[in-house]
Amino acid sequence: MSSKTRTALSRRALVCASLALLTGVAGCQVQPLYGEKTHTRQMMASIAFSPAGDRVGQAVRNRLIFLAAGGQGEPAHPAYNVDLNVSSQTTEVLRDSYGDTNTAQRIVVSANYILRKAPEGTVLKIGHREAVALADIPTQQFAKLRAIRDAQDRAADELAELITADLAAVLNRGK
Repeated sequence: MSSKTRTALSRRALVCASLALLTGVAGCQVQPLYGEKTHTRQMMASIAFSPAGDRVGQAVRNRLIFLAAGGQGEPAHPAYNVDLNVSSQTTEVLRDSYGDTNTAQRIVVSANYILRKAPEGTVLKIGHREAVALADIPTQQFAKLRAIRDAQDRAADELAELITADLAAVLNRGK
């Protein structure tokens, strides 16, 4: 067999393999997470979240409710419950040149959560996520408190987005 024939055969095999992959013969099915066929939006809208313990936990909870239900609020009869435990930690990152005041801080908002089916309490997912936000710390006391609060809010929003993606993936997989 000549090298031209081998090259032609290998090209044909490559084209056939590519067509097989494109037509789905390989068994891999990729579909949108929030597609109409998956009913993920309806399942996400049927999640209830546990009460929060502090301001940062309430910020995470509020954002989760908004993301899960699309702004409609919590369901009256939830099909799923999420037990949420949120904590926030602030650490100094950078000191000024004199070493007596912080000029930057790192805010870490973390959450442990458990997704359960509402009627029977079956655990579907146990997870932990965290989000980090940095804050420039001015010398004025009120501005310092406001900078830390704004960083906590940014981290809380990011954390809620991560948890929402986790919950949607689990509900979509278990349908």
